[in-house]
Amino acid sequence: HEVVELDDLALVEAHRTRNTDNIIDVSGLTEARVFGDERQLARVIRNLVDNAIRHARSRVVVAVISDDTSVRLLVDDDGPGVAPEDRRRIFDRFARADTDRSRDSGGAGLGLAIAEDLVTIHGGSIEVTDSPLLGGARFVVTLPNATGRN
Repeated sequence: HEVVELDDLALVEAHRTRNTDNIIDVSGLTEARVFGDERQLARVIRNLVDNAIRHARSRVVVAVISDDTSVRLLVDDDGPGVAPEDRRRIFDRFARADTDRSRDSGGAGLGLAIAEDLVTIHGGSIEVTDSPLLGGARFVVTLPNATGRN
């Protein structure tokens, strides 16, 4: 593991998609460092951005914010959101939320489970809530802040 510039990684992964149907806003990225495996953290971000794009109507916002102890990666979309009763279950392998976030929109139901596993390995947590910004889903990854670590 090494110090990873999470904001730079989020920028690369957000631009990797080149999805023309959705506008990906990365203006909320602020400098933040975490300690971990860059490839694994890139996969977390990629899975969350791909998920957001799959379910968004037209907008996805990726932000990284930090304080003295933690770094938070936020991925918001303006899609249908995730019902409260499905919010824990969607991190199970092959699980799907009902209604608009269904199998019809692609994927195998592994991306969020993989993201959760990788975040846990890095000493962090992941959750989904309502997006106060766009009205759809907001995925929040919280990781320990590496600022000051060698």
